[in-house]
Amino acid sequence: MTPAIESRDLGRRYRRTWALRGCTLALPEGRVIALVGPNGAGKSTLLNLAAGLLQPSEGTLRIFGEPLDDRPAALARISYMAQETALYPTFTVAELLTFGRRLNPGWDDRWARERLSRLRLPSDVPAGRLSGGQRAQVALVLALAKRPRLLLLDEPLASLDPVARHDVMALLMESVAEAGMTVVLSSHIISDLVDTCDWLVTINQGRVQVSGDIDELLATHRLLTGPREALDSLPPRLPVVAHTVNGRQASVLARIGAHRLAPVWTVNEVSLDELVLCYLRQPASSALPGPTSVR
Repeated sequence: MTPAIESRDLGRRYRRTWALRGCTLALPEGRVIALVGPNGAGKSTLLNLAAGLLQPSEGTLRIFGEPLDDRPAALARISYMAQETALYPTFTVAELLTFGRRLNPGWDDRWARERLSRLRLPSDVPAGRLSGGQRAQVALVLALAKRPRLLLLDEPLASLDPVARHDVMALLMESVAEAGMTVVLSSHIISDLVDTCDWLVTINQGRVQVSGDIDELLATHRLLTGPREALDSLPPRLPVVAHTVNGRQASVLARIGAHRLAPVWTVNEVSLDELVLCYLRQPASSALPGPTSVR
């Protein structure tokens, strides 16, 4: 199957600073992809490149197997929702729907109006007078009514309270189930990704650390605990993400795979939260080719 997003050595530079560099990815179609990383890691840059809002400084980028350009047919396949949920503040919700319908040839006006009615969002109120949660819901409905093949969401939950986050995610997942689109969701709130996303990408300091199926990543990573002197017994090519020593005890997060461990090690499963945090705290660690070890 052709990847939804495929990049090779993709990079974007702002003057002398690289926001993203050496990004080689192949993200599968039809998945809900979590894009995770600290502030300034390159997440927004990658999403802006995929949306056609930025041009690469180096490397290549293909969307559904084709180079991204400014042809209307190419851009019609993509919807992008920024963190600020930028809506014209003086436009009413009804006027925003009219605006979207006139700009997008694949616009599903009936679906958009029905969805806004179900959400009890007023059509005659200017966007600037809506609450943060309401603005996020309107912006998401506008992005979905375009009927995109690829939906890019840049921190859509960052400024929302827990109830609003739940409502926005419920709308998103219902729409994904209906349309089967590919979604790339950037977020700092890892707990919101657990029951939502099935593919994980972590970016750190402008480079990709991890890209893979979440179930597979959780199945292959393990937290090891044992005496500190047992560190010398670890297989020399074991991919180690991080290790700490507290007194006489050592803790190791590793991608075990088929490696066999000495019986002195206690092996425990890891949560998605633990997995992501360990990678983000170790910028040099990677689940991609080129494993590191404690040697």
